[in-house]
Amino acid sequence: MLKIHIESTKTPTIVKFVSNKILTEGSFEYNSVDDVNNSSFIQQLFHLPFVKKVFVTANFIAIERFNIVEWADVQDELKSVIENYLTVNESLFNTETETKKVIAEIYAESTPNPAVMKFVSNKLLTSENIEVISVEEAKEVPIANDLFDFPFVKEVFIANNYVSITKNDTVEWFEVTTALRDFLKNYLSDEKPIISNNYIPITREKTEIKPIETENLDDISKEIIAILDEYIKPAVTSDGGNIMFQSYDTNSKTVSVILQGACSGCPSSTITLKNGIEATLKQLLPDKIGQVVALNG
Repeated sequence: MLKIHIESTKTPTIVKFVSNKILTEGSFEYNSVDDVNNSSFIQQLFHLPFVKKVFVTANFIAIERFNIVEWADVQDELKSVIENYLTVNESLFNTETETKKVIAEIYAESTPNPAVMKFVSNKLLTSENIEVISVEEAKEVPIANDLFDFPFVKEVFIANNYVSITKNDTVEWFEVTTALRDFLKNYLSDEKPIISNNYIPITREKTEIKPIETENLDDISKEIIAILDEYIKPAVTSDGGNIMFQSYDTNSKTVSVILQGACSGCPSSTITLKNGIEATLKQLLPDKIGQVVALNG
């Protein structure tokens, strides 16, 4: 069932309406109703007096408002409008209209891990999490294979619309960020493949990641997963990483999670776990959480 949840951003006037399903394989930015030639629904959004800009990519719609209202006054109603429309209609876009090619744009974001830089694209790259920790693993991930041509690239993590790159100690980020950004922009603008048709996710020996079948879990574990997905995963993703529930021990009240991407091996992971994840779980599930431990995925 389609669901929309609201995410704030670093810009107070912009809010993201995030879907649990992919909305588009491309990216579209609209500055006015005159820019919209492929979606009658987005045209309708511009008829709302507070809508200034609309950006659609991957699984979310980002909307910038004019200062005539506060998001707290309108965001819940707008969420319902978007959710209801997507429940009835299969797509945001008019199927009869051809969409123009989108030139890739890349911007770099620092992460809590000083060895990792996150490169965010205006294009959807993948609907799954892809972690490549060596050139040998990159054979079926062409974009990672090319990134390993840079001698300082140590690991590559790809998810949604971003690439997190881990470097070694031979360079500083200010020396190589521009080169990486230019490479990624050209690679994506040329519409080169992210993964090959033969790509199979690699199971790590150091951490056995088993598929979690939620129907077989106890009620507390299901509550933990819901909290991770709603409150914690968006923040971890914004830092260039990923978090997955692994297990819950009812006797010790210990929650085990798996960290990937920028969060894997991050020097601040312990602080993040104690001050962020663990504190949030203890607050929302009082007397049910003892501690949270992380496995590097």
